Amino acid sequence: MIPFSVLDLVPVCEGGTPTEALQRSLEAVRLAERLGYQRYWVAEHHNMPGIASAATAVVIGHLAAGTQTIRVGSGGVMLPNHAPLIIAEQFGTLAALFPGRIDLGLGRAPGTDQMTARALRRGRGDSADTFPQDVVELQRYFGAVQPGQAVQAVPGADQHVPIWLLGSSLFSAQLAARLGLPFGFAAHFAPDHLMEALEIYRNDFRPSAAWPKPHAVACIGVYAADTDREAERLATSQQQSFLNLIRGMPGKLPPPVDDMGPLWSLLESRQIRHTFRESVAGSPATVKRGLEAFIQRTGVDELMVTSMIYDQAACLRSLELVAQVRDALR
Repeated sequence: MIPFSVLDLVPVCEGGTPTEALQRSLEAVRLAERLGYQRYWVAEHHNMPGIASAATAVVIGHLAAGTQTIRVGSGGVMLPNHAPLIIAEQFGTLAALFPGRIDLGLGRAPGTDQMTARALRRGRGDSADTFPQDVVELQRYFGAVQPGQAVQAVPGADQHVPIWLLGSSLFSAQLAARLGLPFGFAAHFAPDHLMEALEIYRNDFRPSAAWPKPHAVACIGVYAADTDREAERLATSQQQSFLNLIRGMPGKLPPPVDDMGPLWSLLESRQIRHTFRESVAGSPATVKRGLEAFIQRTGVDELMVTSMIYDQAACLRSLELVAQVRDALR
């Protein structure tokens, strides 16, 4: 059976603080390690009151320092927001501190609104246009220092930190295939091009020294609880959060509700259900059926699960139940 991994958006709950969110994530990654998850990633977002992982490399260091064996990384760092050398130094430092445990997932989107993106990229122009060149530059910094190389990443050089390309469209799938890199698709919030992206990636893949064959991971929302009703209730926190986002009022993660009906319009309901249509919420039996069907349909080499759950005990319980489902599928 394929390995399972976790994407943690480090949610800040209503009534909570970023400090509490970061502590919750540390507790969750320690549990994920004990349960045998393959890797634990956090994502770069900016100007989002409900997400505490803007300084992604710092958060990764926090989580890696609190664990022993699980791989920790970015899902992802938004490379156009940064000079490649800065990322090479940050992740080279992480790799020096936690050898063999750091992953660098790269995204091409800004991870924020356009005004904040301009503040992040001040003086860099539209660096999304140079994403392929920046990825190649980053690869060079992680490789062996070449004769006459004037600029080096210290730490970073010769660390060979694994680079993943992440996306929700076809662009990163094509680039990952061309460069012989692993590819991750963000089906947890943008599922429309999932199957097409996976097909392009596999068909066009060019083997590289580090990756002789393609390795595709898909991320989906998974909410597991003892009953279907309770799991569906837990998922309403994410639905409310996205509802606030599309209304232009992003905020902290709200507590779950018994009924979303009074909170959204019919159009909003359809949009949100479409956005999260790959999500699986339910009892262990329901989750097992959903994940088994998704894995068979997509043929992914690894499954990454994410869940925006308000209550910490319920979040940890969901991780436990998903691990039980993983083991039952083996």
